Amino acid sequence: MAAIANLTIDQGATFSSDVTVKDANNNAFDLTGYTAEAKMAKGYSSTRTRTSITCTIAADATTGVITLSLTADQTSALEEGRYVYDLEILQTSSSTITRVIEGIISVRPQVTT
Repeated sequence: MAAIANLTIDQGATFSSDVTVKDANNNAFDLTGYTAEAKMAKGYSSTRTRTSITCTIAADATTGVITLSLTADQTSALEEGRYVYDLEILQTSSSTITRVIEGIISVRPQVTT
């Protein structure tokens, strides 16, 4: 079962958030040999509002840290409101995909000119 982590993104600003993947014993999960992918959308089945989130595994993969990020241009393109997201890891040797974190992203609007 995936952990729950809710996030907030400021529209028009660069977004970055570190998340730590934990194993069943609540220790940092060794991400050596894994890749990560995250996506967000206005709803679970929505395809029109789907956005990929850049995922970077820490240089020391044994820390279990993945950085989620979006550029200022990407957050500017988001509509304000509530989104759902999930983060999945792929074990490259076995092609096993595991959802590790999911939650709600709130996009807060920026002041427009």
